[in-house]
Amino acid sequence: MSTRVPVSFEFFPPKTPEGAAKLQHTRAALTAFGPDFFSVTYGAGGSTRANTLATVLAIHTAGAPVAPHLSFGGDDADGVLKLVDQYRAAGIHRLVALRGDLPSGMGGAAQLVHANELVALIRRHSGDHFRIHVAAYPEIHPEARGYGDDIHWLGQKFAAGADAAITQYFYNADAYFQLLDACARAGIDRPIVPGIMPITHHQNLLRFSASCGAEIPRWLQHRLADWGEDSAGLREFGVEVVARLCERLLAGGAPGLHFYTLNQAEATADILRAIGFAAAH
Repeated sequence: MSTRVPVSFEFFPPKTPEGAAKLQHTRAALTAFGPDFFSVTYGAGGSTRANTLATVLAIHTAGAPVAPHLSFGGDDADGVLKLVDQYRAAGIHRLVALRGDLPSGMGGAAQLVHANELVALIRRHSGDHFRIHVAAYPEIHPEARGYGDDIHWLGQKFAAGADAAITQYFYNADAYFQLLDACARAGIDRPIVPGIMPITHHQNLLRFSASCGAEIPRWLQHRLADWGEDSAGLREFGVEVVARLCERLLAGGAPGLHFYTLNQAEATADILRAIGFAAAH
């Protein structure tokens, strides 16, 4: 591409030595595309806290920019700020602040804290040290009372001090552009980066999308089902579909692309090459 488009890649913390070795290979492959940062997820209620911290520090030590995810879950403010201080002391300058989810079984034992409250807490504690990213939902958060409610809470995150948003993944570009229009009408002018999910497995995508509220268009569901057990054909088709989506988003002014890699490099790399990114060698 003639003009560099910012890209970033999301990982989840591995649970085994084999998973850690695989992630190291994935990170090396995607580093060739010059990402702005890698992000690392944080399990429900901080359930992956130790693994997230270890993964973040390993990426940072390797010299790559990294943005750990952070949420309250079952933690109190002191616990959250202790983790923030660890990241700050390590020289990390980005965070992804989320409301998060409670781990199963906690019920009313802990209280979820809205992401805008988390952003405000980090800002009060750390000033402008961190560039803070938050979540946005082109197809409406599953728990939102309505579209306007969703836009309101996104605005509250920015008002609390967030710098940019990353969206839930989607396959309907119009949903993203509608989100931008609604934000503009609400006076929200911060960058909103589309989240991109490569398509590599039909049933896994259906299950994941059902749980997070991401819509798979009917035509796409049928096309994916048509591939049956032909995983190579489905993967090739998925690269084509997602590459076209990325091209349309960038042509419409998207400020970058954030890929949900699921710790896999190949599909994301193929999509990037399909839209004109060249990996360094």
